[in-house]
Amino acid sequence: MEVILKKDVDNLGFIDDLVTVKNGYGRNFLIPQGHAILATPSAKKVLSENLKQRAYKDKKVVDAAKSQAEKLNGLDIKLTAKAGEADKLFGSITDADLADALAKNGVEIDRKYITIAGGNIKRLGQYEASLRFHRDVVANLTFDVIAEA
Repeated sequence: MEVILKKDVDNLGFIDDLVTVKNGYGRNFLIPQGHAILATPSAKKVLSENLKQRAYKDKKVVDAAKSQAEKLNGLDIKLTAKAGEADKLFGSITDADLADALAKNGVEIDRKYITIAGGNIKRLGQYEASLRFHRDVVANLTFDVIAEA
C-alpha cells in the first residue's frame, strides 16, 4: 500500500514522502491517526504541485538550519552531574539536559531531534550526540560529562 506521509514518522519517513507500507499498518494506524493519506493518482498530483511550490521555501529553511549547525563548530559543552564511585552518576544525563546546555550556548533545538549514542548517560566521560536541525541537515556534537565540584 502506498501512502503519503502528513507527519514525520520515525523509521519510516518525513512529511510528504511517498512510502510503501504493509496494508494493515497503513489502514489501521497511519491513516486513522492522521499520519498519512492514501496515495491515489489525484493525491500524487497534488503532492507534486505542493513539492514544486515548497522547493523555494525549503531553501531558506535549510540555510537557517545550516547556520544553526555551524554554531556547533568549536562549541565546548560540559555537563556537570553528581558522581559517586567509579565515575558512576547519580541519575543520568538525557537529551533534555543536552538541549538545555545547547540553549544556554545559543543553539536552539528541540530535544526530540537529539540522539545520544547509547541512550542515557550513566557515567562520566566524553560522548557523542547527533542533532537533526532539518531532514537534510544533521550535525554531530562531542561533549563531556564531568563531576560536580
